[in-house]
Amino acid sequence: MRLTSIALASVIAGAAALAHTGATGVVLERMEGMKAMGDAVQAVAPMMRGEREYDADALRRAAETIEAHSGNAMTDLFPEGSNGDPSEARDRIWTDWDSFVSLAEQLEVAARGLATAADNGLAHEQGGMSTGTMMGGSSMMGGPGNAMMGSGNGMMGGGMPDAMTAEDIGAMPADAAFAMTSQVCSACHTRFRAEDE
Repeated sequence: MRLTSIALASVIAGAAALAHTGATGVVLERMEGMKAMGDAVQAVAPMMRGEREYDADALRRAAETIEAHSGNAMTDLFPEGSNGDPSEARDRIWTDWDSFVSLAEQLEVAARGLATAADNGLAHEQGGMSTGTMMGGSSMMGGPGNAMMGSGNGMMGGGMPDAMTAEDIGAMPADAAFAMTSQVCSACHTRFRAEDE
């Protein structure tokens, strides 16, 4: 499951890197913000896969980039009527605004927690619970579909629990906090980003 969250992060990063042909104004600005977050994820994903030496400072910088483009910084770039080609925003953003705002705020909290968790190192380095265990499967958090961060039927299917704080995430191993942040990105993309529909 650890590889699933990392693969998901790579897809998110790749999607954000798509060309912004014809975009101007607020649409271009938000596409650039999404690209910055995607680039930040892409920069640290190899560390999460164990392909590069772990660097807490690099992870903290990536988390700070994500935080800077989330919350109000994100929602302010989605004024009513700013959809349509070349925007990849679904109309659902404006018809389900409260859910969109909630996910933008969750991303801000997750990114802030990820910045703190950077000092914790990776789970396997601590001899603790792996990201795969955090992400689902048969773990202390429940079986398939009922896991905290399972496949969409659990608490994380639509983001993260409202009670989850940046401090909670900051106490996790860095790879678990990265998985949490990626899950929020994925939930938002699934609901609100049009992909060749």
